[in-house]
Amino acid sequence: MAAADDTEFPILCETCLGENPYVRMTKESHGKECKICTRPFTIFRWLPGRGMRYKKTEICTTCAKLKNVCQTCILDLEHGLPVQVRDSALSIQDSVPKDDANRRDYLARAAGGLDTADARPDFSGSAQPAGRDMLRRMARKEPYYKRNRAHICSFFVKGICTRGNECPYRHEMPQGDPELAKQNIVDRYHGNNDPVARRMLARSAESTKKNSLARPPDDKSITSLFVMGMDTTITQAMLTEFFAPYGDLKSIVVPSKGNCAFVNYKNRSAAETAAAAALDGCTVNNKALRVVWGRARPKGPQSELHRTNSGGSPATTTIPLPPGAPGDSTAYPSQDPTAMGAVRR
Repeated sequence: MAAADDTEFPILCETCLGENPYVRMTKESHGKECKICTRPFTIFRWLPGRGMRYKKTEICTTCAKLKNVCQTCILDLEHGLPVQVRDSALSIQDSVPKDDANRRDYLARAAGGLDTADARPDFSGSAQPAGRDMLRRMARKEPYYKRNRAHICSFFVKGICTRGNECPYRHEMPQGDPELAKQNIVDRYHGNNDPVARRMLARSAESTKKNSLARPPDDKSITSLFVMGMDTTITQAMLTEFFAPYGDLKSIVVPSKGNCAFVNYKNRSAAETAAAAALDGCTVNNKALRVVWGRARPKGPQSELHRTNSGGSPATTTIPLPPGAPGDSTAYPSQDPTAMGAVRR
């Protein structure tokens, strides 16, 4: 089995490296096999800071360079986000083969520099401005050093830990979604079935949808707001009292069946003022309501009978008489007896 290239310093993100500027590392040449390509590589081990756990590199430098990720946390080096999130935002396809034979050949070519730089994906996002802006919004502004804390003591969770303050693990009960603890390094590296990435993408999609609903529509004729989350305790008078200070109301429609209402203003400026104050959430009669912009009324198909001609009068359409009606002189092929098998021989 071919050994991975040796290195003097690992490829790490700022979070995994820790806040200690005088960090000391131990180096073991070809100490373990890479969890992606299964080739032996140089392992580095260090303590990020006081009260933290010891960390070590998990993948080789070749695999880290191919994906531009940290050797320890397998997160993107530029944005600190999962590979699945970055690849989804930048529309990058995973080019690393999954099977062992093709993967070994691919990594050997990459380590030897046989692959050209043009064939590798652009992880900077220069060709995808929208995706790059999305990653900037989702990325952390500062390193998240809490990720380096010691793991939770499993014996403490069971109530049988006897170490007390000498225990190197945290004595606290686990919190949060247990699904996030089921992470696999290989899936995280290839950007498949990552629970953290799925949650972040779902949150981003919900935020994008909320921003699109909060954005004023391009149609200036829309002056209505749609209120959701109502119940029978909220009356039309309560809505009038809440929305009237923002401008002249045209009408407030509360359907008899349905937990919603339509607030219509006389002009667009009043609707925009009310939307700016209520789109982030409002409370009426101790009830939290959700407000979004209304939509334009759909325009149904216009039939030929309702279209107007150039003179301004409705256009008339001549409907043909049914066959056999008085005054109908239309001859159909089926009316010819010679075509119906009645020809004499």
